[in-house]
Amino acid sequence: MEEKSPENSLKESVLRNFFSKDGRLRQIPAQYKKKLIAFQYMVEKLEPGVVYSEKEINEFIKQFHEDFATIRREFIMHQFMYRENDKYELNPQEIWTRWEDVK
Repeated sequence: MEEKSPENSLKESVLRNFFSKDGRLRQIPAQYKKKLIAFQYMVEKLEPGVVYSEKEINEFIKQFHEDFATIRREFIMHQFMYRENDKYELNPQEIWTRWEDVK
């Protein structure tokens, strides 16, 4: 059996504890590292290179959680996405705030 890294165990635990079986985020994690894991999981379902309208991003987030305004702001703050003139696009993964680097 292959050994699980502590990072993989933490990620799996967060996804299991904070997301319901239907993929909805039960609550936004309070702990910074767990919040980043949850948000990264969500943004990884967006298409790189696609420019989304604010309405499209809101609808995307609503699949996971009703507080789309907070989560949309968090996507920008943690550099998962950038916004220009109410258009949103994924940033390259290299500049995302990485939960693995959070102490």
